[in-house]
Amino acid sequence: MRIYLDHNATAAPYPAVVEAVSRVLRDSFGNASSVHAFGQQAKAELDDARVRLADLLGAEPSEVVFTSGGTEADNLALRGAAEALAPTGRRRVITTGIEHEAVLVTARALERAGHPVTILPVGTGGIVDPSSLEEAITDDTAIVSVMHANNEVGTIQPIASLAAMARAHGALFHTDAVQSVGKIPVSVRALGVDLLSLSGHKFGAPKGVGALWVRRGVRLSSTMTGGKQERSRRAGTENVPALAGLGVAAVIARESLPSMAKVARLRDELEEQILARVPGTAVNGDRACRVPNTTNISFDGLEAESLLIALDLEGVAVSTGSACSSGSLEPSHVLRAMGLPHPRTRNSLRFSLGPTTTADEVAFVADRLPALVEKLRRLTATAAALR
Repeated sequence: MRIYLDHNATAAPYPAVVEAVSRVLRDSFGNASSVHAFGQQAKAELDDARVRLADLLGAEPSEVVFTSGGTEADNLALRGAAEALAPTGRRRVITTGIEHEAVLVTARALERAGHPVTILPVGTGGIVDPSSLEEAITDDTAIVSVMHANNEVGTIQPIASLAAMARAHGALFHTDAVQSVGKIPVSVRALGVDLLSLSGHKFGAPKGVGALWVRRGVRLSSTMTGGKQERSRRAGTENVPALAGLGVAAVIARESLPSMAKVARLRDELEEQILARVPGTAVNGDRACRVPNTTNISFDGLEAESLLIALDLEGVAVSTGSACSSGSLEPSHVLRAMGLPHPRTRNSLRFSLGPTTTADEVAFVADRLPALVEKLRRLTATAAALR
């Protein structure tokens, strides 16, 4: 049996998405910027995908800028806003310590380029207190970037309140919604943000496509220069087949949102079984305000990587955190930012379920874990005694 509980890293593409990509790759191979019939056929596919994605977000199609994924969308939002607003004297970037590396590393690069950066703290539950932004925001703030849902612990941030605060101070507000789109309803109007990033492969689209939603009237400097594609905000010939798949995935995601309640019940069952049957375990992050598919659990007395490998040998795929940090020997920066004890930053696993997860799979994992953890703790204790 092979069980996939790493949907936050990537989700399997829907069969309808695979069919759409194949069809467009075969039948609509023209360049969407060409004026002849072949180009216009490709452009029609692109326009259809833009409409479908906009519908998922409650947005206007003209506000959707296609990118190569969430990382590029985050870069365009932060770098584009910082550069566009610098001449006005607004140069400061405010973000949090639990952001994805696409935001944190970009913020550090901007800091080296002369943009002051403020990192907001989060509590042990992994949620930003709006009062911390109120204290930190200044008249020179260009952009505030706070992720909608955290990729490691799943916590959902109070984006509407934070965005309103930024707007009151004349700053732009960006949210990385890579882990929330397709899992919970996401409306750019309800959130009140100026910029929103997403990545297609997190909700059943192909890898290598994503988007940045840009509120009408927001000025951004392009970070990918060249042609006039994407209203001169992102140069380069569009990946029409993959973007057609993104459009299909957006439709499926919108229609499937009610089914996430079932995923939440399975997540809760897995969580409760682990906490009840495996001593020395605890959930990391707020258990009420989070996306329905994610739980992050610490296992005292062992290293998370050893348990991940043991589970993989049993046919179960999980993660120690962000897939983009895979192979890193550093403890989770998210759990560190939450102020958790050092051992918990190294002994925690992320279980992220998806629409295809079944009750039998959850039962299998719950049944296998106790013995695996006991064995690894015994081996860890023996190794420590021999040192």
